[in-house]
Amino acid sequence: MIKRLTSIVLAAVLAVGAVAATVDDAEARRGRGVGIGVAAGIIGLGILGAAAAANAGPRYYYGPRPACYAGPRECAWSGRSCWYNRFGEYVCGGGAYRCWRPTICP
Repeated sequence: MIKRLTSIVLAAVLAVGAVAATVDDAEARRGRGVGIGVAAGIIGLGILGAAAAANAGPRYYYGPRPACYAGPRECAWSGRSCWYNRFGEYVCGGGAYRCWRPTICP
């Protein structure tokens, strides 16, 4: 929510700055002031963008230890029975093929 709000505010500031830069001034030496204002706006927005990006990283990597997490996915047959039939073949039947993720606590 804050990231979206920051983006909207920064876009509004940039739009206001662009409109303000195009307005004609009453003084004779207006070129240098507009350039300095645009440069200051770009630098300010760059600093604000860098600060917003620094706070947008994942926070769950820096949690307190020990932390448990879901491990890799494992799949196997459950409730299956196997036997040798009258022809000597090893046959399995019934059960269900299930997948789960074991909990790993370092």
